[in-house]
Amino acid sequence: MAIWPPGLRCGKNWSKGYAGRGDGSCLRALLWLKLVMDHTNKHGESKVLQKCTLPLTGQAVVDRIITNLGVLDVVEGGLRIVETAQGVTEAELRAATEATLVD
Repeated sequence: MAIWPPGLRCGKNWSKGYAGRGDGSCLRALLWLKLVMDHTNKHGESKVLQKCTLPLTGQAVVDRIITNLGVLDVVEGGLRIVETAQGVTEAELRAATEATLVD
């Protein structure tokens, strides 16, 4: 996960900005973390990447990714498709995903 949104409460403290240095420690306290985002950028390129290209706030902390194309669970070896959005085929979801998809 590369960002931690401002205004998110973590213990007694409130996050003051994006990707704060100390925010990663709060992620370990969460039991189940869902990431909600667009699946692709404005150029149609996947945002569900094989490897993050931004500085990380937390590593290996996301359990589920929910996008406008579908729902993916983070599992050993990659991502597993849970469901596709209405009107989206599994093939379209696979084509829009750079990360490894496992069955």
